[in-house]
Amino acid sequence: MSEDGQVERDVMEYDVVTVGAGPAGLAFAIRLKQLDPGLSVCVIEKASTIGAHILSGAVIEPGPLDTLLPGWRDAPPPICVPAQEDEFWFLTRTGGRRLPVPPGMKNHGNFIVSLGALCAWLAPQAEALGVEIYPGFAAAQTLHDDSGRVVGVRIGDMGVARDGSHKPGYTPGIDIRAKVTVLAEGARGHLTKRLIERFRLDADCDPQGYSIGIKELWQVPAGRVSPGRIVHSIGWPADSRTYGGSFLYHLDQDRIALGYVSGLDYRDPRYQPWEAFQQWKHHPLVKPLLEGGSILSAGARAIVTGGWQSLPKVEMPGALLIGDTAGLLNVPKIKGTHQAIRSGMLAAEHLVESKLAPEGFDARLRASPAMAELRKVRNIKPGFKRGLWFGLLNAAWETATAGLSPWTLRNQPDWSSLEKVGEYESPKRDWVERTLPPRDRLAGVYFAATEHDEDQPVHLQVADTSVCVTRCAEEYANPCTRFCPAGVYEIVEDAAGKRLQINAANCVHCKTCDIKDPYRIIDWVTPEGGAGPNYQNL
Repeated sequence: MSEDGQVERDVMEYDVVTVGAGPAGLAFAIRLKQLDPGLSVCVIEKASTIGAHILSGAVIEPGPLDTLLPGWRDAPPPICVPAQEDEFWFLTRTGGRRLPVPPGMKNHGNFIVSLGALCAWLAPQAEALGVEIYPGFAAAQTLHDDSGRVVGVRIGDMGVARDGSHKPGYTPGIDIRAKVTVLAEGARGHLTKRLIERFRLDADCDPQGYSIGIKELWQVPAGRVSPGRIVHSIGWPADSRTYGGSFLYHLDQDRIALGYVSGLDYRDPRYQPWEAFQQWKHHPLVKPLLEGGSILSAGARAIVTGGWQSLPKVEMPGALLIGDTAGLLNVPKIKGTHQAIRSGMLAAEHLVESKLAPEGFDARLRASPAMAELRKVRNIKPGFKRGLWFGLLNAAWETATAGLSPWTLRNQPDWSSLEKVGEYESPKRDWVERTLPPRDRLAGVYFAATEHDEDQPVHLQVADTSVCVTRCAEEYANPCTRFCPAGVYEIVEDAAGKRLQINAANCVHCKTCDIKDPYRIIDWVTPEGGAGPNYQNL
């Protein structure tokens, strides 16, 4: 402590600090050092290792990666399977119909990868150029000068007890100061959310939209896998009013990556995204692939789906937004990695040309191929808000016209779509008995290998817990107990009555609660650096 009672903090200074070691942040750092080796560049990552918090399908378009690292195919990432065959299905409870593959989902020339493994592969290539990368550094807040300009980030303190006191190993977080701060936090970034509000970056766009993707990696008996086969489906177990679909990717070494995506604009307060995924695994076209196999890894993550009309302003005094934290995923393609890499490279080129001035990057991004791609498909995801059948017809029209419709369908915030239990008739799910693992959400948390020190401040902050056992219980029947894929939220009853119990140690950092809570009283903040899931090859 200093004489005035302030915590004394070490300071590190760089030309540029990047928050997030995902594909956008790493591509940005690599390109920046390629263009100007003399710049000092630092990348900080809240996960314990690079890639440990990264989860995606993922099938990638290689074009931007070819530009960034032209020789990458000679020594590719550890999981990198060329796409060979596409299938697209409409499922019913007991069967389904194979449909023509939509143009945006044809994957000839693409690669199935583990995005976490891809990032772990990119990191040493950035370091070889002189980028300093610090995993286990969780940026807790942004730093500002007297004018409000962003001048860096503060790393969260370590060794703080649940009650706020300092434990014996307390270490104050350092301040990382930089001429430019680049936010590459992924969907619903903790710092990005606050900067958008502070600088009103979303004043001229629609609210951002999200889905939750839940994924597992399986080892299956020999002979079942056709490496490079890519299968997507819509229909069951989602009803016609709920946006949902699956992916199933055949990897090498008898492994299958599979998952289910649920739009967080769903209306049914009793819908359970994790249960929908487990039900889909029991479909007659899926279950035979998995029986006798075992789960290697599992997890969940929010996916940014607002598209062109929800893109906030991506520049502010002293800082930029890139990748999924800006909202660049192409929903009909189910791909965002190429957009993340593309935006990171564009940001690096802009900063070098402008001598580290963020001003002008927003206009440059909006005039780029990244935004032209999003504009063509801007109406496809919003069309499904009117139901599956309208969404499919609208998607066919928008695809046929290359997005030349004179209108733009609008997005509403996901939290506002949830209807009250007394006003919404939940469909009969007709779900089947589950026999495949995991048996419940807590078992799923085990496969996410998530770890948090129990004696640290709860990083899921609820502004008024009394709402949970009064209004929310009556109006929505506590949807947090269903939309969370990790069993973080429970309503328990003891001698003092009913109360909300937050099992923060289960959290897999998916951010769903921060997005879907109908009262907007849940605030996800970063826990200690290194905490959270430890995904393997997701």
